[in-house]
Amino acid sequence: MSEIVAAPWQLYIIRTAAGWLYTGISNNVPRRFLQHQQGAGAKALRGKGPLELLFVCEAGDRAMASRLEYQVKQLPRREKLRLVASQPVSLACWLSERSG
Repeated sequence: MSEIVAAPWQLYIIRTAAGWLYTGISNNVPRRFLQHQQGAGAKALRGKGPLELLFVCEAGDRAMASRLEYQVKQLPRREKLRLVASQPVSLACWLSERSG
């Protein structure tokens, strides 16, 4: 019998038409982004399109992804834009470098 392996979780950042940044997590970012575009995702993004997917990175398991999402949501806008511009390989390392 084959072992079922859960899809890795990813953190993503979306920009709305008005320039607002939205941070979320998913184990299927293309599907989730499509849901957001169709108005079936987060209420915060409904009617805010067109939407632009700015950033996607690996975030480990669900628990780690939730922790990273919380940390990114606490960042000021300028730091989120710095994160998007730098496109780090490891989000956890990027967050620890900026705080340490």
